[in-house]
Amino acid sequence: MQRLITPFGFLSTATEVARGVDLTGKRVIITGGAAGIGLATARVLASTGAEVTLAVRNPSAAEPVADRLRQATGNPAIAVRLLDLADLRSVRAFVDDWSGPLHILINNAGVMAVPEFERTPQGFELQFGTNYLGHFALLLSMHRFLAEACGARVVSVSSSGHLFSPVMFDDLNFDFVPYTPIGAYGQSKSATALLSVGITQRWSDYGITSNALNPGAIATGLQKHTGGLKTPVERRKTPEQGAATSVLLATSPLLRSIGGRYFEDCNEAEQVAKRPTDFTGGYAAYALDPANATKLWDVSERLVQDACK
Repeated sequence: MQRLITPFGFLSTATEVARGVDLTGKRVIITGGAAGIGLATARVLASTGAEVTLAVRNPSAAEPVADRLRQATGNPAIAVRLLDLADLRSVRAFVDDWSGPLHILINNAGVMAVPEFERTPQGFELQFGTNYLGHFALLLSMHRFLAEACGARVVSVSSSGHLFSPVMFDDLNFDFVPYTPIGAYGQSKSATALLSVGITQRWSDYGITSNALNPGAIATGLQKHTGGLKTPVERRKTPEQGAATSVLLATSPLLRSIGGRYFEDCNEAEQVAKRPTDFTGGYAAYALDPANATKLWDVSERLVQDACK
């Protein structure tokens, strides 16, 4: 399979990537779309004419953000909806209140390096439950709306943090393995990458494709537990640059019918044999392994079904 290279790169912005794209009549959901790279993604997609829903934990804080987006883009079709990915009851309520086709779903929201072990309301380790399982439950329930769009794309925001841990199938909730903040984060981001593989495996016949990405090092509220970015200045990005790969995967004709891959700096990433120590990125084989994707999907279906009984 040939590696996909685009005209864009490390310094490209989301605006540059979306130039010439017209999403009028298309519907988009961005989880965590009111801050950080989610906000930068929302601004650019709204400027292309898309109907954008910001799915957020705190709608009252997001409403003023949505107002500014409407004014900045001239697009009135920007909505705010409550979605707490850590709580599967909130996911179910969000889906129950949705109707009609969904053309683009961007799984962007997340938490990082939570210092102490915490559980979601349904009992899952917080980072796995929020970053991955909440998005999986959302995706599963939105399948019919994605299929209705006849060519939907799902974008999964992973991270170079996936290089710190594969999915630990025998101990997803750290019942035996000692909890570490970055290990739990790594597991959740490996699962996020595998989600795109699973979508492509199962749903390509419905016209639904998905790819995962590493947005790069961007100073946002995500690093509140880590003391800020540790990445060298020359390897850091602005939110607009960080959103570029998300926008590429969501909109570019170069990605039509392509799925199950991992991107960074607006190009398909290369597999690495071990975790780099020089912040160069790449992906681990376990994060795109088809067998891991199948196993994770099956396990996740059971977890969600049991939690929602």
